Amino acid sequence: MLMGERSRASLTIGDNVQTMGRGLLSGKVAVVTGAASGIGAAVVDRFLAEGADVLAVDVAAQTSDRPGALAVTGDVSQAATWRRIAETARAEFGRLDVLHSNASVVVRAPAHELAEDDWDRQIAVNLKAAYLAANACVGLLRENRGAVVLSSSVHAMFGLPAHPAYAAAKGGLVSLGRQLAVEYGPDVRVNTVLPGPILTPAWDGIGEEDRLRSVAGTAAGRFGRPDEVAAAVTFLACAESSYITGACLVVDGGWSVMKDSA
Repeated sequence: MLMGERSRASLTIGDNVQTMGRGLLSGKVAVVTGAASGIGAAVVDRFLAEGADVLAVDVAAQTSDRPGALAVTGDVSQAATWRRIAETARAEFGRLDVLHSNASVVVRAPAHELAEDDWDRQIAVNLKAAYLAANACVGLLRENRGAVVLSSSVHAMFGLPAHPAYAAAKGGLVSLGRQLAVEYGPDVRVNTVLPGPILTPAWDGIGEEDRLRSVAGTAAGRFGRPDEVAAAVTFLACAESSYITGACLVVDGGWSVMKDSA
């Protein structure tokens, strides 16, 4: 029996009880990268809650205690990892419907202090991985008129100190998302989310002063939560957004529209 054919139980989400077989992604199979923590982990949880089976991919080893999630360890900047992901989706589930390319790495330094290896690694994980994903998985996605959601960032739109490679990669994802939508439509929809200040482990090394400044720069007056980004990703991945492709959805609590000067 394929894993995607398992029976599904009811799941409590907040105060609501949903039947997994009736979720927005019921019967679908998804790949989520950067799945071990932060936004990726929240997307895995939300996809499972909506009835999907998920290949949860991360460079770090993961526990496989989430029913419906198959943990895959691998470096998404390597083509061999993506070949293995596509082969696993075919062998274990028989299909692939959703791809969320979310893995990310950041090294903070201005360009004149950033080591070349650190530049290359950020471009490879943040941008090249999305190309490798499309290269390996588009055939499977086309079979089921699937959806791709790329994780970019507000860094794609604004220059912030000490993020040259990260910003270049995230800007590239916005353009790549549009290009893939054109290349593979109408069979595959491709959209991009641009999170702002979302409270994930990426903020662990950032001081309180910088945290307060980021929060003060949002119209919402707070950090975002990973599950709030996961909600946006789920919308773009499911049939509710069936006429949306090549689009960018900013999830930043109004950070990108706030100014405190004339």
